Amino acid sequence: MDFKPAKKLGFGLMRLPLNDKTNAADIDIKQVSEMVDTFIENGFTYFDTAWMYNAFKSEEATKEALVKRHDRSTYTLATKLHAGFIDSYEDRDKIFNAQLEKTGAEYFDYYLIHGIEAGLLEKYEKYDCFSWALEKKKAGLVKHVGISFHDTAELLDDILNKHPEMEFVQLQINYLDWESQWIQAKACYDVATKHGKPVIVMEPVKGGTLASIPADAEKLFKAKEPNLSIPSWAVRFAASLDNVMVVLSGMSSIEQMNDNISYMKDFVPLTEDEKKLCFEVADIINNQIAIPCTACSYCTEGCPMKIAIPQYFSLYNEDMRENLEEKGWTVNFTNYDTLTQKFGKASECIACGQCEGVCPQHLPIIENLKDVAKHFEHV
Repeated sequence: MDFKPAKKLGFGLMRLPLNDKTNAADIDIKQVSEMVDTFIENGFTYFDTAWMYNAFKSEEATKEALVKRHDRSTYTLATKLHAGFIDSYEDRDKIFNAQLEKTGAEYFDYYLIHGIEAGLLEKYEKYDCFSWALEKKKAGLVKHVGISFHDTAELLDDILNKHPEMEFVQLQINYLDWESQWIQAKACYDVATKHGKPVIVMEPVKGGTLASIPADAEKLFKAKEPNLSIPSWAVRFAASLDNVMVVLSGMSSIEQMNDNISYMKDFVPLTEDEKKLCFEVADIINNQIAIPCTACSYCTEGCPMKIAIPQYFSLYNEDMRENLEEKGWTVNFTNYDTLTQKFGKASECIACGQCEGVCPQHLPIIENLKDVAKHFEHV
């Protein structure tokens, strides 16, 4: 049975609009509701949330903006079980039942074993999460079961050989990570395709990295298509892959949604020349980006020092693209100081390693924070 959405754009409910920009839990429900309405009115149906998104409030926002306001037959909903929050067999049902209550959805169209990597796979196997998810499907509480994955193509191949019952795979795919030796986007995509598993794409714009690109890279895109937005190239690159069933976009404003809809409502795949242009842009970006953080914020939830890691990395990356010898100072020094009034400083990192253990990008966060502290605090 074909379970792919009719349209390839999915609404990722991870970077929702906020009332207070420093509080991920303070979601602007009114704007999210407007976005949900616009999304459905334009024929899109796929919504994606998870237990920990938006400081554990995304599923509740989904209930308020989507489930309470739209007929259940007009949309499909995905959520996930993450190993970081289970330490017993009982925890699986505890979280699943809470997710049903938080979303009010009665059942989930797609349910994912979340963020699989070598370090988490052992726990998923220990608590038999794959079989457990299939039991939820047999009970009618889940329509389709799959995995989201952050590791090597070799490990993905092993998992799909062992668990052919998984129906789909969610992967980080974008033109910047396509040939990355760390993310292995192309290699993982090829493995999923070999096993006949449709792919859901996460991080097509790499947490906003591919929305704000160096000026010389932007010129290449604008010369080709002056009326198209910069992030449109990233979303369309992922959507152009034959085995991709949906591309998730973590939209945080109605403006972003309207832009995405403008080119995805009647989607036209990239030509071979346009794909080559994306790789030219990737080369430019890779030569300038300092810390390839996607701002997923997995690292911040358990940080004992409450360090605003993604925000600090974003400020640092911006400054590393500047001619600091000429400028000497940027507004990001003020922005950094403002954030430290509410969050821990980069220099206050105690190197506990919690952040590195959950980072999907496998970043050396502890060392990166030292660079941030040296730059902004001169320590």
